[in-house]
Amino acid sequence: MTNYSPFRYFKTSPEIIRLAVMMYVRFPLSLRNVEDLLHERGIDISHETVRFWWNRFGPMFAAEIRKRRVHQLRAYSNWQWHLDEVFVKINGETHYLWRAVDHGGEVLESYVTKRRDRKAALKFLRKTMRRYGQPQVIVTDKLRSYGAAMKQIGNADKRETGRWLNNRAENSHPLPDSGLLANHEKEPFRRRERAMLRLRRMRSLQKFVSVHALVHNHFNQERHLYSRANFKLNRAAALSEWRQLGAA
Repeated sequence: MTNYSPFRYFKTSPEIIRLAVMMYVRFPLSLRNVEDLLHERGIDISHETVRFWWNRFGPMFAAEIRKRRVHQLRAYSNWQWHLDEVFVKINGETHYLWRAVDHGGEVLESYVTKRRDRKAALKFLRKTMRRYGQPQVIVTDKLRSYGAAMKQIGNADKRETGRWLNNRAENSHPLPDSGLLANHEKEPFRRRERAMLRLRRMRSLQKFVSVHALVHNHFNQERHLYSRANFKLNRAAALSEWRQLGAA
């Protein structure tokens, strides 16, 4: 069976498309910021072209990254998840962004809902477990929706709650008035949210956060854990893998 390149109908080279998508998703830049940065490199495109490329290739690149990582993550022993929900405004209406973070700090799954009840928690848990399997421990806050959902699934005994146990996930709550982040280590999604100015549709938010989490995981090398030499090697390897995404 012949594998066709996803770039076969595009006049622009795949390298430029990958660069534009990476810049928009990975960094807190607007579409016009990406347009200006590419223009400085001699690449003349419209910000609407960047939008089209991101919508077309962003989910595809994220799917390839997820496929490579799921197999690795399933091999972990004593796998621990941290679950948390973040408040997000869409057209002035409060929505909830559910997130599952593993013991290493990587965002496994993001799910946007209008409510924060048992039904939403159950759907989020089932979606995450269907993709990554069963964890050994699930750390949550004291929201009752988690307990009700996990009791229905049958793994309520794996749940742990505590005042500081869920600090891995709870690092992204904004202060109510200023919009600044409560934690000095600003969570990447909140930086991205501010660059996007405002969110208009729940569907587009769901699409973006799914892609953003995987791209952030791919390039997040946790430089504080390595020497400078090893960090440079890991960064080069991540960039090399990115340049192979979508290759036929």
